[in-house]
Amino acid sequence: MKLYAALVLFIAFSTPVLAQKSLFNGKDLKGWHVDVPAMDKKPDTINPFIVRNGMLVSLGTPGGHLITDKTYKNYQLTVQYRFAGKPGNCGVLVHASTPRALYGMFPKSLEVQMQHKDAGDFWCIEEDITVPDMVARRGPKENWGVNGDKLRRIKNLTDGSEKPLGEWNTMIIQCLNNEVKVWVNGALVNDGTNCTASSGQIALQAEGSEVEFKQLDIKPIKELSK
Repeated sequence: MKLYAALVLFIAFSTPVLAQKSLFNGKDLKGWHVDVPAMDKKPDTINPFIVRNGMLVSLGTPGGHLITDKTYKNYQLTVQYRFAGKPGNCGVLVHASTPRALYGMFPKSLEVQMQHKDAGDFWCIEEDITVPDMVARRGPKENWGVNGDKLRRIKNLTDGSEKPLGEWNTMIIQCLNNEVKVWVNGALVNDGTNCTASSGQIALQAEGSEVEFKQLDIKPIKELSK
């Protein structure tokens, strides 16, 4: 009986309640698929997403997305990234669904911006979200929208949250029901509610700049961090 009790305690304390797992195995792109429009007519077009030295790398061009095969809901995503050369543009898309819904390129989603000096901005891509001080951070309400030339960008809350070029940044994205919160290097940079989607795939962009990823970990959550 004592042995049984000890075994129960061991299992209870050694098994995490909410297990974290990596979306990237460090070897190949298993669990992901590539959507690069340029490959439609030229299948031999270079794949902008590669594995190099145990890291997942977005080469930046040709433009496109690396998308998880699975869909996710109520999770925390931890991303460690850095611009490998010149600073530029990239992003993490959450709640992704319909491919090429915008400009024949971007899947329907909410983008969490990684562009240098703008990390943590929201970009609405056929989905929408609400934040405090919406007019100040998005612009005149009559111009808001989720496609075309509408005001789709919602500026983040802070300046200077990113590390110097060449150093690793840690971005944490929490998605719970219709709320999305984002931290960059420990600073809360965005917090949106009333998102028009609450689940979907996760995607990484190839959008002009080379970016290295060494951590892409996900775990389920039941509440948001403060």
